[in-house]
Amino acid sequence: DNIFPEDPEDGLVKANMEKLTFYALSAPEKLDRIGAYLSERLSRDVARNRYGYVCIAMEALDQLLMACHCQSINLFVESFLTMVRKLLEADKPNLQILGTNSFVKFANIEEDTASYHRSYDFFVSRFSEMCHSSYEDPDVRTRIRMAGIRGLQGVVRKTVNDELQANIWDPQHMDQIVPSLLFNLQVHVESARPIYVASTSESPAELTERCFRELLGRAAYGNIKNAVKPVLMHLDNHSLWEGKSFAVRCFRIIMYSIQSQHSHLVIQQLLGHLDANSKSSATVRSGIVEVLSDSAVIEASGSVGPTVLEVFNTLLKQLRLSVDYELTGSCDPYDSNKTTTDQEKQLQEAVIKTIGSFANTLPIYQRSEVMLFIMGKIPIPGIYPALGSRMIQVMLLKSLLQVAECYESSNMLTALPSSFLEPLLSCTLMEDPDIRLLVLSILISLIDRHQNTHKFTLLSILSDISVLKLKVEKCSRQDNLFMKKHGHRLYRHIFLACLEENSGRSHYEALFTLLALLSVELANEEVVVDLIRLALALQDLALANDERLSLYNRCAVHALCAAYLSLISQLTTVPAFCQHIHEVIELRQKEVPNLLPEDVFSDPPRIPASLEGVEGAVLFQQCKITEVLGGSGYNIERLNTPFTPQITGTHTHTHAHEDRLSRRKSIVDTISMQIDMDPRYSPDTLQSPAEEITFETLKNAMVDNANDEEQEKEKRRLLVERFQTAPFEDLAAHCGAKSSLLQSKLDQIFELTIRPPPSPSGSASQGQTPSRSVPVYEMKFPDLCVY
Repeated sequence: DNIFPEDPEDGLVKANMEKLTFYALSAPEKLDRIGAYLSERLSRDVARNRYGYVCIAMEALDQLLMACHCQSINLFVESFLTMVRKLLEADKPNLQILGTNSFVKFANIEEDTASYHRSYDFFVSRFSEMCHSSYEDPDVRTRIRMAGIRGLQGVVRKTVNDELQANIWDPQHMDQIVPSLLFNLQVHVESARPIYVASTSESPAELTERCFRELLGRAAYGNIKNAVKPVLMHLDNHSLWEGKSFAVRCFRIIMYSIQSQHSHLVIQQLLGHLDANSKSSATVRSGIVEVLSDSAVIEASGSVGPTVLEVFNTLLKQLRLSVDYELTGSCDPYDSNKTTTDQEKQLQEAVIKTIGSFANTLPIYQRSEVMLFIMGKIPIPGIYPALGSRMIQVMLLKSLLQVAECYESSNMLTALPSSFLEPLLSCTLMEDPDIRLLVLSILISLIDRHQNTHKFTLLSILSDISVLKLKVEKCSRQDNLFMKKHGHRLYRHIFLACLEENSGRSHYEALFTLLALLSVELANEEVVVDLIRLALALQDLALANDERLSLYNRCAVHALCAAYLSLISQLTTVPAFCQHIHEVIELRQKEVPNLLPEDVFSDPPRIPASLEGVEGAVLFQQCKITEVLGGSGYNIERLNTPFTPQITGTHTHTHAHEDRLSRRKSIVDTISMQIDMDPRYSPDTLQSPAEEITFETLKNAMVDNANDEEQEKEKRRLLVERFQTAPFEDLAAHCGAKSSLLQSKLDQIFELTIRPPPSPSGSASQGQTPSRSVPVYEMKFPDLCVY
């Protein structure tokens, strides 16, 4: 009683308080009775509204608590917490804040012994309630909310390391703590000006964020899910995905606060949430994807976890769903949840960007797996409706481009294996110009390993390529192997891409970039010769007046050849070759500027009335090029062989497009051709009357068929039985007879091949025995005859 002054304004009687503290320290068993008495007196003062004495009692309790760390403190703590509870239950904001301050001091004490029976459920609920305070006075409201946040921080500190406590990470606690913090974070972040409380230099937003970070930083592997789930629910319930900025901010705090090895768990939860929201509006899905993209960038490299392909599978599934929703105009057929093309397009762009973000976090070997995985998802035309199929192809190729752009591999054999290159190249033959352009961009990204692409984006004649400052390295052994294995495929598809009538300026620019990169990145002497042959073949294609190509396309191919030959002549550094190319280009500038890129690719393009008189000196001459390059040690024989696009691919896509490129014959023509060639459809058989089919004939056919099957089964059974039961000698004799029959047939065949060739006169010379000719399998053919 002596620690209380007569006038509460005077404060705690310090001298007496020191005596009480000394007594409590020297007789710790009395501590719980001291606590009980103070608690009882404080309850009485609260009831009588004697708030000055309440503050003094609390100060005394705080001082005793801070001073006494003996084993019997547990019972004293019970009295202390009872008093804090009493204050928190009071209606007066000042008492609530006083109680919170005492609780926070207590939370910072590390107790020597754990407590079995203490419960903090009330404190979690009460502090969460204070976090949502709606007190009329805004300043008081802010102070109550801040007290609530500090109280929650205290509860977490007190319980997180105490294994005997009720687990703070249980959903019933997390579902109160996390939304309380997010509510305050959102309110204060969105307010126009930062609010500061007079007693502290910290704003509510800063305090909330610090508390949220501390909570997440203490989360162990098994608790991450319980901590993140309420965040997802809060953002759902308050429609906070759509604004994007707050959701992104929340997950930035989460990703930077948790232990880095746990970050893939957050990503997996976001992916699961995206799946669960498959039928939500496009803005919600777009917001979740935006958060995913941002989180993937923060995530430690390569720690997407064991389910790398699962990440991409979910994202690709969302792309496919979005395309379906865009076509149908609705997210859910059973709901009036309408969607618009613009919203879905926005979502698709966000998903594609996210695929790129994820790919960026992966090691190189996993990126190639992801590219193969996406390639396998591209639908073959005919399975989907035409429009849907085309949209999905474009989306998946855009995703593939995102991965390809962050793919860096020194070895082209691993970057473009056959299993990936074949289906990719087959897409260059599709009718859709957007798809062809995307495929060219993907090839360019994968082939360019020294960031030269931007130097070739403008298709023009360069009189001096030294201004480009190209980074060129000598071809490695793997590069040479790659071109040996796949070079002809690439040349062929470049050639066929020039045959497409709906190609525009961007296509020719992409083809020029691709040719230029092949020359800079992967060219040995043999490749240079092949590329020059290809350029000359393209010139012949433009001259051939093929009805498939418009006048613009033919001029564009001429311009492409001119720009490319100008570039490769300077790369080969053969003066006479450079001279010839330069002369042709100069002559074109005077006489037919329409065959140069500056005219063809201007806006609008300048195109001649016809290409009838284009011949002679304005064309690049194969004989002249062969002569000058042969003099410099290049393979003349190879240069003299005209380029022909060989069919090499065996992929089903390729065959489908071969059919389309063989001038897309009508089905009727094809059928009539088959009928002419098939002996079953000879004129005689076509005129024979059709057999009359009746019920009886059908019945007999079925019965006969059943009998035949029975006989076949019986025959098989007897054969098996014979081999199981017959003596070995009989079986050997039977098999010997078969082999001798085979030998006699072979002898007959060889006899036919060794017969003399028929003589021109129709018979052998009179009376002479015909001389035996050399068997076909022993004849020696000259090398030129052997393919």
